[in-house]
Amino acid sequence: MAILGAINPMLSLGLDGDNAWRLADYVNRGGYSALRRILEGKIAQGDVINEVKKSVLRGRGGAGFPTGLKWSFMPRSFPGDKYVVCNSDEGEPGTFKDRDILRYNPHAVIEGMIIAGYAMGASRGYNYIHGEVWEVYQRFEEALAEARSACMLGNNILNSDFDFDLFAHHGYGAYICGEETALLESIEGKKGQPRFKPPFPASFGLYGKPTTINNTETFASIPYIINLGGEAYLEAGKANNGGTKLFSVSGHVNRPGNYEIPLGTPFATLLDMAGGMRGGRKLKACIPGGSSAPVLPAAAIMDCTMDYDSISKAGSMLGSGAVIVMDETTCMVRALERLAFFYFEESCGQCTPCREGTNWLYKVIHRIENGKGRQEDLDLLGSVTTNIMGRTICALGDAASMPVQSFVKHFRDEFAYHIEHKKCLVPVDVQRAGSGFFTATI
Repeated sequence: MAILGAINPMLSLGLDGDNAWRLADYVNRGGYSALRRILEGKIAQGDVINEVKKSVLRGRGGAGFPTGLKWSFMPRSFPGDKYVVCNSDEGEPGTFKDRDILRYNPHAVIEGMIIAGYAMGASRGYNYIHGEVWEVYQRFEEALAEARSACMLGNNILNSDFDFDLFAHHGYGAYICGEETALLESIEGKKGQPRFKPPFPASFGLYGKPTTINNTETFASIPYIINLGGEAYLEAGKANNGGTKLFSVSGHVNRPGNYEIPLGTPFATLLDMAGGMRGGRKLKACIPGGSSAPVLPAAAIMDCTMDYDSISKAGSMLGSGAVIVMDETTCMVRALERLAFFYFEESCGQCTPCREGTNWLYKVIHRIENGKGRQEDLDLLGSVTTNIMGRTICALGDAASMPVQSFVKHFRDEFAYHIEHKKCLVPVDVQRAGSGFFTATI
């Protein structure tokens, strides 16, 4: 797996040596210097959030909400406990950046969470780690132990009067726990199902207390922003899209892996960094932000730069930054069938539109893929997705619906061919030559 991370030394994954993740190496790279400056009084408590606002750091987990604004929602005058929570429940198909941050640079996340706790007046944090990456959970626990031994966690951190402790929480592989309120329910020992909102976590979160939840990559960027300065971090990206971002590139490329690039980098540049198209084949389509993001045909994605605004203008989402590349051998019906099955399986069943609708979507697409489709099925898929979206407690229903809408919109002729001819437009032998990666790994 190719890994590039030379731009942001705090976020960097391109580290040499088996022990580069340990505290000593992190400190040698400037780690915990941002925290020291803050606790020594060189940066005032109120200025921390202002620097994050200046950076225009947007949440790296998918929604892209401005981080500094989110932190400002935390009621600092609240007299009781307040919590900082890291969402490392990376379960969306195509996404694999956060586990590598925790694997290769866990102390960046720890330092970022401590700084967040200081800025918002919180004294405790939790990192919810996806249940299918046990070795990553173990490594983060080791990193926490190192930080405690060095007085980076616990009472009177670095001989200051600031107390903050941090704990890892191991999930059990449920995709729905990536939704922030379902994650909170899971930490509390309950069934991981989303809560009704309002109230929102900033006022009623973990254990009923004010809580701020951010993604792993978001927290890992905080020390760098504090050391560099918010405005300088913003300039590393583009307007309204501050800094750098990790993109998990998979599918039909020669060098799949995590690539850190400035936001606003052309998609063509990212594709070249990943070694270009595998086997010299033509690009057919790309999902630019994880499996829940609408698919874009080759012509649309090649005109995009990799940032929130450009991808949104093209009709998709930057999302988690999971770039799934599909070449000309891909059967779009088969690919969508696999995605639809995933969301059907992962629905928590709490909402009728999602519970029944994701099942319905999968069955209709499965019918088309297996030569039993009807032309009216294409309109039926549109009707079902319309009746799911916006009618559920959380966004999983939307996440299941948007791929269906976009696949049918951009590749309707391929779906119609499937229905009329009872077979795929792409010959089976051609699919076997190139498409196994996508359908086998979702």
